[in-house]
Amino acid sequence: MRVRKLQQKRGWVFALAASVLKPLFFLTTKPEWHDGLKIPATGGCVIVLNHVTKIDPLTAAHFLYDHGRLPRYLAKADLFEKQPLKKIMVDAGQIPVHRLSANAVGAFDAAVAAVKAGECIVVYPEGTITRDPGMWPMKGKSGAARIALATGCPVIPVGHWGAHELLPPYSKKPDLFPRKKIVVKAGDPVDLDDLLDKEPTGAVINEATDRIMAAITSLVEDIRGEKAPPERFDPRRAGVSEIGNPNDPKKPREGE
Repeated sequence: MRVRKLQQKRGWVFALAASVLKPLFFLTTKPEWHDGLKIPATGGCVIVLNHVTKIDPLTAAHFLYDHGRLPRYLAKADLFEKQPLKKIMVDAGQIPVHRLSANAVGAFDAAVAAVKAGECIVVYPEGTITRDPGMWPMKGKSGAARIALATGCPVIPVGHWGAHELLPPYSKKPDLFPRKKIVVKAGDPVDLDDLLDKEPTGAVINEATDRIMAAITSLVEDIRGEKAPPERFDPRRAGVSEIGNPNDPKKPREGE
């Protein structure tokens, strides 16, 4: 498992996380990293991952940190509403997203600016924990594709599996022991070169999004040793809420 030394200045949030959360992660999991050196050592980039449980951002942060990058997340806006979490999110350079809202354009502009400044942006293109019955990557949203087309930056797909064994989707009680195996694998940059000079129409953005989701799905297939369904799950077609806990009988609210 090859790693890369962090060259960036960490700041207090990442320093605290590295000294406290990272040891806890090793106590409760058996992480297995693959091809992390495919993540650019420097420069702006977008990391795209599948989403299976609430602790996925911790797994991704550990993976990126071990390969020399500090992640900046597009995070749901309600996490910024109350202290002390608001201060942590802001000091860590995270970007608030108002999901299913016109205000989401502000997050796009901030993400583009961050990429142009050389930052490593992490995006979960599904927008929420997958609703697919088999926990496969579902239909993606356009944010990652739009950032990539606006900046021309590399888009690195990452697949992972196992974190849901530590904390099942929407559960509040982790299953800490025995230690859970979590496998994370990075892929080659998604090829979007032929789309960069085209007008970013809906069709072009959809094509870029489909390529991103296909790359993520291929990595998850490799990790799981299984084939994904031929058609990605679409919450809208299935009549499933796009945010909130789909198993909650109450009407979902953003941030649940």
